[in-house]
Amino acid sequence: MTRENLLFAIIGILFGFIVGFMFASTMSQRPVPVAASTADNRNLPANHPQVQPGDSKNPQQVFAEVQEAISKARKEPNNFDAQMKAAELFYQIQRYDQAIEFLLKANQIKPDSFETVVALGQVNLDAEHYDQAEKWLKAALMKKPEDVRVLASLTFALLEKGDAAAATRAIETLEKVDSDNEALPQFRDKLAGLRSGEKAK
Repeated sequence: MTRENLLFAIIGILFGFIVGFMFASTMSQRPVPVAASTADNRNLPANHPQVQPGDSKNPQQVFAEVQEAISKARKEPNNFDAQMKAAELFYQIQRYDQAIEFLLKANQIKPDSFETVVALGQVNLDAEHYDQAEKWLKAALMKKPEDVRVLASLTFALLEKGDAAAATRAIETLEKVDSDNEALPQFRDKLAGLRSGEKAK
């Protein structure tokens, strides 16, 4: 079972989670396929978030708004919403380290925000910072121990990290909370592969 197959196995859970929950109201629109938005995006700077088809704003205006949002976050380091908005924009263009930078500031402002802690786990996971992803996802589970979406993300992080023992415990917990979770077969296959590799050493 490849990493890509395992990722796609839980993408429905994670993507829905990201859009509906991770950035709260700021993640209200999903990206559209590149082919459908080429005309609206050809004048954008490199790595700029895509413009939705039919958007009445011109690309330069959108870019200016993006720059303004990021500038506002830097100028107002105690503005939680501004930090989350900047993190969202960087996440959309897959600049994960910058997204993490703003999420950490948001976490400092509101350390009790479950959404921010989960976001830090998810973005670190996407950035393949598995140790940090594990840290933040475990912190999220301290707040909500049976959150299925967080458990799935943590299990994926542990499997990618190659921690068979911890992944086994995570899978067992996920089975107890959601025995019909569609990602469990893939998780078990990945775990079996890790154990086989350990025996071969």
